[in-house]
Amino acid sequence: MTRTEPQIELHRQELQTELDALKTSTERNILGQYATPFAFAEEIVEQTQTYFQNEQHLSFLDPAFGTGVFYSALLSQVPLHRIQKAQGFEIDPHYATPTRHLWNNWKIQLDTIDFTAISAPVNENDKYNLIICNPPYVRHHHIQQDKKEQLQRFIRVHWNYTISGLAGLYCYFLFYADCWLRQNGIGCWLIPNEFLDVNYGKILKTYLTKNVTLLRIHKFSSEDVKFHDALVTSVIVWIKKQKPLPDDTVVFSSGKSLKKPKYEKRFLLRMLNSSDKWTRYFGTTHVQQNETSPLIGDYFTIKRGIATGDNNFFILPESKIAHDKLPVEFFRPILPSPRYLSTDIIESFQDGTPNIDKRLFLLDCQLAEETVEKEYPLLWMYLVKGRGTVSNRYICRHRTPWYRQEYREPTPFLCTYMGRNEKPFRFMLNKSQAIAANVYLLLYPKPILKRLLEQDPRIFKVIWECLNNINMKRFIQNGRVYGGGLHKLEPRELHSIPIPEFSHISPELQLSKGKQEALF
Repeated sequence: MTRTEPQIELHRQELQTELDALKTSTERNILGQYATPFAFAEEIVEQTQTYFQNEQHLSFLDPAFGTGVFYSALLSQVPLHRIQKAQGFEIDPHYATPTRHLWNNWKIQLDTIDFTAISAPVNENDKYNLIICNPPYVRHHHIQQDKKEQLQRFIRVHWNYTISGLAGLYCYFLFYADCWLRQNGIGCWLIPNEFLDVNYGKILKTYLTKNVTLLRIHKFSSEDVKFHDALVTSVIVWIKKQKPLPDDTVVFSSGKSLKKPKYEKRFLLRMLNSSDKWTRYFGTTHVQQNETSPLIGDYFTIKRGIATGDNNFFILPESKIAHDKLPVEFFRPILPSPRYLSTDIIESFQDGTPNIDKRLFLLDCQLAEETVEKEYPLLWMYLVKGRGTVSNRYICRHRTPWYRQEYREPTPFLCTYMGRNEKPFRFMLNKSQAIAANVYLLLYPKPILKRLLEQDPRIFKVIWECLNNINMKRFIQNGRVYGGGLHKLEPRELHSIPIPEFSHISPELQLSKGKQEALF
C-alpha cells in the first residue's frame, strides 16, 4: 500500500471479518456476498490503471460496495486529489452502516440502497468514468419473481434484449451500470466465468461485442479459487464505453497473475460470436470437429433427471416405506447418487428394481389431497409432515398437487451430471426400471439406434463401452468448469459432443449429421 494509510485498510479488513462472522454462509450466499481479498483487488486496480492513466480526474463508482475493498485498493495507488468524486451503493445495512462510518472522511458518498432500483444520472457530467465492481453472485433462484421481471423489463426497454430467467444478478448489474458509465469511461468487472459458455450468457456476450469496446478478459483456472468461501471460477472483464470499431481487438489471457499471464492472445473483436463458447479463446485444447461428424445428440434425446423438490422427503429407502406402511403403488425405483454405485452396470431383479446395495424409491402420487386423505390415511400422515415446509419450496409450489413428480421413462444409458479429477464424467448401463434424479443426464435412444438395439441386444454393452471411451477432452471443451475443478454438463452440451466412433459399430449408424437431422 503506497497511498492509503495502512491503518484505514487494517480497520476495513477487521470490519469485514467481524461483519462476515455475524452472518451464516447461507445468508451471505442468498445475497451473493463474497468479499474480494485486498491483494487481489490491488492487482485488479493496478491493471485497470493501464486504461485510465491519461485521466487527470477520476469519478469512481462501485455499485456493490461491501466494505470498500476496491476503493481502498484505488487509494493505495492513486492520490486522493485525483479523485473528483466517488460513490458506493450497498443494499445490506449490515455492511453499509458501519462502512459509512469507516469511510466518513475519505471523499466518498455511500448510500444504502438496491442499485437496480434507482435511476441513473441523465447528465453526462454526473456519470462516472471509472467503475470497478465485484457484483453480487446471486443465482437466479434466489431472485424473487417480481424482482426478476423488473430486471428483465429494464433490459428489454433499454437494450431491446430478452435475457434468460436463468441469468444471475451479476448479469443485470453490467447492464444497469452501463447507464452510469460516462462516454469513454472504463468498466472493470470481477464475475463468474460461467457466462462464457452458458446459454443465458449469450445476451451478455452480445452486449460486450456490440454495445461497448471489449478490452480484455482474464480467466483464472478452476484450481485458482479467488474466494475462500465460494467455489466459483472468476474472470475479469475490462470494457470501454464506446461503440466498437471494425478492426478493434480484444485480449484473452489466463493464469494466476494479471500482470504476467500464463497465456495471452489478441483476437479481432469481429471474430467473437455470442453463440460460441468463449473458453476456446483462452488457449485450451480445441477439438477439431468435421461438420458431418455425428454428435451424441444425433443418436440420443438427452434430458436431465427429475428435480424432486426435496430429495430427503420424496426419495425413501425401502425400509422406511415398510416401516411407515406406505402404499407401494405410489413409489418408483430411483437410482442413488453415482457415488453410491460400486459398478457402472446396474443389474436388475425380476420386478425391475435395481440390484444394488442402496435401494431407493421415489414418492410420486397424482391423486388430489382430499382423495389421499380419504383413501390412503398412512400416506396422508406422511404428506402432512411436508405441508408448509416442503410444499412451499420453489419446485413443489409450482406443481399440482405439490407432491406430484415430473414423468421420466427409465433408460438404459445415463451420464453423470458433474464430477472432478481427470475423468469427471462416466456413463452407466442401466438394466433396471429405475429412473434417476437430476444428478444424472438421461440418454434416450433415437429411432435409428433404438431399432438397432431391438434387433441385437448385445449392442447395449457395445454402445455403453463406446460412450465411456470418448476422449474426455471433448467433454471438458463442451462443458463448463467451476472452482476447485468441478466440471458440469448440461443436456445441450452433451448433445454437442462429437462421437465418430459410433459409425464403426454398425453400418446403420454411419449417417452424416445432416442426414440424421433430415430423417428425424
